[in-house]
Amino acid sequence: MNRIDRLHAILTHLQSKKKVTAQEMADRFNISLRTVYRDVKALDESGVPVIGEAGTGYTIMEGYRLPPVMFTQEEASALLLGAKLAEQFTDGSVKRHFNAALFKIKAVLRSTDKEYVDSLTEHIEIITRYSPDSESPQQFLSLLQQAVVHKYIVHLHYRSNKKEEVTQRDVEPIGLLHYGSAWHLIGWCQLRQGYRDFRLSRMLGVSLSSTTFDPSAHPSIREYIKQIMAESDLQEVVVLVKKEIAKYLQEQKYLNGFVSEEDLGDCVRMKFLTGSLHYFGRWLLMYTIHVSVEEPEILKAQIKELSQKLFAHHQSY
Repeated sequence: MNRIDRLHAILTHLQSKKKVTAQEMADRFNISLRTVYRDVKALDESGVPVIGEAGTGYTIMEGYRLPPVMFTQEEASALLLGAKLAEQFTDGSVKRHFNAALFKIKAVLRSTDKEYVDSLTEHIEIITRYSPDSESPQQFLSLLQQAVVHKYIVHLHYRSNKKEEVTQRDVEPIGLLHYGSAWHLIGWCQLRQGYRDFRLSRMLGVSLSSTTFDPSAHPSIREYIKQIMAESDLQEVVVLVKKEIAKYLQEQKYLNGFVSEEDLGDCVRMKFLTGSLHYFGRWLLMYTIHVSVEEPEILKAQIKELSQKLFAHHQSY
């Protein structure tokens, strides 16, 4: 980082907090305390109203704003929530950029708003069973975003899910999807000559080619999703759920293809679309006598068979 960029970064850092110590700036920018003192003096001499001195900390005079944009307290809070979600649902490559952007946003807040956002930060946490970094040490999401926007062909070193074989793929990316607690790259695979779904956690290596592709040869990511949904072999399921139990299905029902519900008084009729009646039946067994299947008939038979196997299993010991 050259000195001009560092001076601008130090100014942004000074604006992001009520008071910043010289040691904090030295640690953040990996420079000596003497360099910090010289840079702060240079900012002061250039007209930036820096208040404070070495040993106590520095602050910017209230009212001074470098960027020509201001955020309300509510806007800053909304962005803070976005940062919290980014921590859980993106990888390190995106989190790093998101946190840097949030840092700049905090720099233009009034002192009272900075205190508000800092306080709010300490009182919000996102709990999820999924951690992108723990599943895959690789950080490819930011790089793949560039490929999608600039239409670069992506070279993948990829481990397949079924055979666990590792292959080299050249892919023309059309978009990124997040589902099933993971990020996926959707693109035209030149090796398989068809559209494929590549889970980021199975990517062992990613590099961008200098070669671009013609995006008009492919559908948009939204068009692709509609096409897949139209072609997918989904089956409709209708179940009756006792009302005292229905309230406990709130999160699980969406994970199992919930479509709609109808209040029938003492019970709720729910409709689902599922790609696997077998696994859907296993899920319903959790609710025992509180759930009844209206259709399809094949699901009733599968649940009956599963129940018999469960009974026989527990009778055996």
